[in-house]
Amino acid sequence: MPELPEVETIANGVDQRVRGRTILSLWLGSKPEPFRSTPAELAHALTGSAIERVHRVGKHIVVDLTRDPIAARRRSTAAPTKSQPWRGQWLVHLGMTGRLLVCQADEPTPKHTHAILQLDDTREIRFVDSRRFGRLSVLDLSAEVAPNTGKRKSGASSRDEGFLGPGQEPLDISFDAFCALFRGRRTPIKSALLNQKLLHGVGNIYADESLFRAGIRPRRQAGRLTAKELECLHSAIQSVLREAIALGGSSVSDYVDASGQKGFFQLEHKVYLRTGEPCLVCQTPVRRILVAGRGTHFCPHCQH
Repeated sequence: MPELPEVETIANGVDQRVRGRTILSLWLGSKPEPFRSTPAELAHALTGSAIERVHRVGKHIVVDLTRDPIAARRRSTAAPTKSQPWRGQWLVHLGMTGRLLVCQADEPTPKHTHAILQLDDTREIRFVDSRRFGRLSVLDLSAEVAPNTGKRKSGASSRDEGFLGPGQEPLDISFDAFCALFRGRRTPIKSALLNQKLLHGVGNIYADESLFRAGIRPRRQAGRLTAKELECLHSAIQSVLREAIALGGSSVSDYVDASGQKGFFQLEHKVYLRTGEPCLVCQTPVRRILVAGRGTHFCPHCQH
């Protein structure tokens, strides 16, 4: 599954290619699994909207959308004021094998394409996902409160903030806030790192690589790590993620960026998928175990 560096790379690539473009039309495939919003909701939000920005929140790609007030009033039953444009967001979760590609319209359409957004410059944004674990949805930021409920719509905390994701942002979290996430937790630290309600964006690859750099065994109880160990882990997570982003992510399976290119951080992996190979620091064979059902790689000598 694409993790934070891969999603960041894709989001940045799509943003560079399509920011400022207008979506002219939307085609959706017949498979229902990728759509968390209905086809009508997707078409309503996307068609005719301009792309303000594409960015990452956790493991989601978030496309900020806007539409001029006149067009918005034509399409919405709860139109914004005359001076305020309609605002919304398109949320893309890549799942296990999802791809978000920016292509020329005459390029062959890949198998397992589930959505095509036609842009005003003849290019297309295509969502491709062979296993159909990815998800597409939209948020209406001009309707802050869901009708008839008085409750705020899921994922949007305010018109200004939009989708915030399920947990804390690993690249921005302070050390004190990081420590607070694990205080009193009896679960293995590897499991805690994979809990998206704590830190969103960290997955199997970068949990293993960060724990190796911090010298911490993956089965250590999260709540029993010392302040020094947590400081090392906090630093390791942020440095690993930033290095992976700089190298375009890790291509160990289906991952490619917005132009179809693979990343290079897999060449820097110290333990992930290196079972039985010598540790690059001490030459001890790398071990693989299961933690919470996930394959987990570590060095039994360097990690304590």
